[in-house]
This record gives sequence, structure tokens and C-alpha cells, in this order.
Amino acid sequence: MLLRFFNSLIDSETTAYRRAKKYYALKVTAKSSIRNTILILIGIFSAAFGLKGFLMTNRFIDGGVTGISLLISALSGIKIYLLIIILNIPFIVLGYRTMGLQFAVKTSLAIAGLALCLVVVPFPNVTDDNILVAVFGGFFLGAGIGFAIRGGAVIDGTEVLAIYLSRKAGATVGDIIIIINALIFGAAAYFLSVEIAMYSMITYLAASKTLDFIIEGIEEYVGVTIISALNEEIREMIINKMGRGVTIYAGKLGYGKKGETRDIDIIYTVITRLELNRLNTEIEKITPDAFMVMTRVKDTKGGMIKQRPLKH
Repeated sequence: MLLRFFNSLIDSETTAYRRAKKYYALKVTAKSSIRNTILILIGIFSAAFGLKGFLMTNRFIDGGVTGISLLISALSGIKIYLLIIILNIPFIVLGYRTMGLQFAVKTSLAIAGLALCLVVVPFPNVTDDNILVAVFGGFFLGAGIGFAIRGGAVIDGTEVLAIYLSRKAGATVGDIIIIINALIFGAAAYFLSVEIAMYSMITYLAASKTLDFIIEGIEEYVGVTIISALNEEIREMIINKMGRGVTIYAGKLGYGKKGETRDIDIIYTVITRLELNRLNTEIEKITPDAFMVMTRVKDTKGGMIKQRPLKH
């Protein structure tokens, strides 16, 4: 009888734990969905403003599927919102095969939202100055694409194509995007004018830099691997003086002609680019012989990196 009571108590606790875990998972999913929806909506309105408020009225184009849509619209008079939907359909299918159903659905809704926004929202023509059109049109379009990617969707299918071709052809994603855009700007120079093509390249550069800024964030992070015999002093310095966390790897140090090895702790930490000079200085105070490898980190989550460092 007593055993049955304890078993029922354990079962009830297990059930309560599962319910709490399920509730937490639903809560995280809901928060993530709301956040992604907001980011995609911001991206749609920003991209639509860049297109309708700057580029379309001045016949400037951008790279990618959006650039192809602008070019065909300028030459044929077909409404750009129709072209954006039609030309992106193959890339949505490709995205489904490459990235999965959820990505394809979100991308379909984002592209449809962009087309609807271009039809419904009466954005004003902001300026006719060619430089301002090229720079700010690219800025708002790049920001829109960046926010959409942050939300887990794309409103331009070029990157999906580049990822797919890179897997098939063995080339890098960046190389494929450059080739695609070179063809687009070459067509713009032939069908429109060399001047418009050159301004459009400025638009593309502004858009790509803004896209990188939105995706990678304001701060640039650096991952630093440190190998030194004085690893304990370096670890304490990073934690106590710089206020950053560290990860310790157990490794083997190999050197010399005979390949002598010995055990050593390897320190890994992530800091902002602005803290790199201070880290170098503090390590130099401890030992000038520390071996350091620094790699660029696009973004981080969790840990101590986004908290304020300790003040001394």
C-alpha cells in the first residue's frame, strides 16, 4: 500500500514536470514566433519603402531577384509586385528542398506581404537626387532583407539559389552571388544605360553593407584561443579583470623535432573587438610567450559576452 502511494506520488511529480516543460516550450515558441513576425513585418515595410520611395521612380535596380524584377519592370512596364511573386516562386520551391517546409512557408508569406505592401501602402517619392536614391534606396532595401532574414525568412531568393549551387558546384556562396549580380548589372548597362548600372552598383553596395550590419549586429565579436604555460593566471585575469567568461579545453602541446608532447589547458574566450587591445596588453603583462589565435565571431548568445564587463 505504501509502495503504491509512493509510486503514485512519483507519477504525479513526473506528470507535473512534463506539463511545466511543455508549457515552457510553448512559451518559448510563442515568443519566438511573435519576435520573428515583428522582424519580418519591419523588413517588408523597409524594403517596400526602399523600392517605392527611391528606386522604382528613378529606374535604379539592385542585385538578386529584386534587381531582376526592377529591370524587367523598367523595360516592360509589368508591375513589380507581380514580378516579385512570380520570379521568387522557383526559389521558394528550392528553399523548401534546401531549408525545409517552415522556411518555405515563412518566405512565401514574406514575399506575398512585400508585394501587398507595394500595392497598398502609398509611399512618397522621397528624392530624385541620384546619389541619395542609390545610397538610401539600397540602405532601406538592405535593411528590409536583413530584418526578414533575422525573422527566419527571405524576401529575395538569390541567397537560396547561391546556397543550393554552392552545394552542387563546390563554389562559395559569395562567389555565386557575385556572378549573378555581375550578369544583372551587365544587363542593366546594356538595356538601360551605363550610368544607371553604375548608380545601381552603389545601391547594391549600400544594400549589402546594411544587410551585413543588420544580421551581424552592431558589435563585432572575436573568439580568442590562448595557449600558455601560465594558463591559470590568464584565466583569472580574464574572469576577474575583464569580467568575461572562459572555456577550458584539455589539450596536448606538440613541438620539437622529435614531436614531444605534454598535457596543457587551452583557454577560449569571446570578447568584443574593442576589448581586444586590452586583452593583448593584460596577457603581455603575464607572459610575452602566449600563443593566441583570433577568429571573427558573427554573433553570440548566452554567457557573459553581452553583459557589461567589470569596472576597475
